[in-house]
Amino acid sequence: MTVALLTDHYELTMLGAALKDGTAARRCVFEVFARRLPTGRRYGVVAGTGRLIDLLADFRFGPDETAFLENTGVVDPDTAGWLADYRFGGDVDGYSEGELFFPGSPILTVSGTFAECVVLETLVLSVLNHDCAVAAAAARMVTAARGRPLIEMGGRRAHERAAVAAARAAYLAGFAATSNLEAGRRYGIPTTGTAAHAFTLLHDDESTAFASQVDALGKNTTLLVDTYDISQGIRNAIAVGGPGLRAVRIDSGDLSVLAAQSRELLDSLGAVDTKIVVSGDLDEFAIAALAAEPVDVYGAGTAVVTGSGAPTAGLVYKLVEVDGRPVVKRSENKATVGGRKTAVRRHKPTGTATEEIVASQCSPEAQPHDQPLQRPFVRNGQIVDDLPSLVESREHLRNRLISIPWEGLKLSVGDPAIPVTIHGASRADSE
Repeated sequence: MTVALLTDHYELTMLGAALKDGTAARRCVFEVFARRLPTGRRYGVVAGTGRLIDLLADFRFGPDETAFLENTGVVDPDTAGWLADYRFGGDVDGYSEGELFFPGSPILTVSGTFAECVVLETLVLSVLNHDCAVAAAAARMVTAARGRPLIEMGGRRAHERAAVAAARAAYLAGFAATSNLEAGRRYGIPTTGTAAHAFTLLHDDESTAFASQVDALGKNTTLLVDTYDISQGIRNAIAVGGPGLRAVRIDSGDLSVLAAQSRELLDSLGAVDTKIVVSGDLDEFAIAALAAEPVDVYGAGTAVVTGSGAPTAGLVYKLVEVDGRPVVKRSENKATVGGRKTAVRRHKPTGTATEEIVASQCSPEAQPHDQPLQRPFVRNGQIVDDLPSLVESREHLRNRLISIPWEGLKLSVGDPAIPVTIHGASRADSE
């Protein structure tokens, strides 16, 4: 199925006008960046680039699409003909998935003719704004969990396509598994899940429901114990599953109090190895508040798939260069810098990141321990070989989070984890 019409009307009216006046073939550079981070965030996480590169292959205007556009007056016949032959033939460079970004970081660069680049704007932003937002929220939850596993279970709180993308972004950020089977099939993410309250209510009593589940799945399962009374639910779970039962799950109530009480009860019943899974509207703050409690696994749904209060990363796609000449717009309160950028992350000898250097139309002066941030993804319309896998991107993010100063991992409001310094353009060049 084509993704070409998952776009905005004005992308194609701009295209039509540029084809008509002869500017469509001018060589252009577009950059994706955030002017600021969402309130309370100290870093962003690059996610979705792999999905975006794959989607480029499906960005085609077939007969049905061009007929719709022409019949509704969105484009004229000449533009419809151009779209029918559209294939992106330019270059795409950017930060690797799992890389951190900050205000002004040029996380994606798309270069080619104006025509072939401008029609990609909405697709680029819809993918990256969603996936980066989810990944940043998920990364904060992973930090708050302090090494305890997290399960992404937000599929029913998102659009069906967005749910799959969110599961991918959460896994990239360090979640251990997802409840979403399509994400498991498509991306190889481990999937998990057992039963909901409906299964318990289906049966005449809780013990019968637990016995049915254990009979079907074995003792290596998780029993949901809060349909009625949690304490009795735990007793029933251990009576049915024995002290070797893998886990019990609590999905409601004061999780801090209930986790402590449940651990004490489980231990008294001899189920010292039975784990406690908690879920129910958890975000990074709720997870952090449970750090001292005997919780073994967290399940996060709504907060992670909606970016935990920041459902978009606030990324923009801006034209910064035409035929090798820097261009800027000068609208108020929207500072940008013209010209194609390169970027490096500067580090101490210990590996701690200290600064990000962004240079316009030149390369930053190299210093020891600098790490370049951009890599090629597409060359002349062809995807480059050996792009990082999702597992590799996941490890990349883990290492990047280790590299930033510890203050940058705080959940409290504060400055970005490291500053971004832009060289090569004066303030007079910025909008």
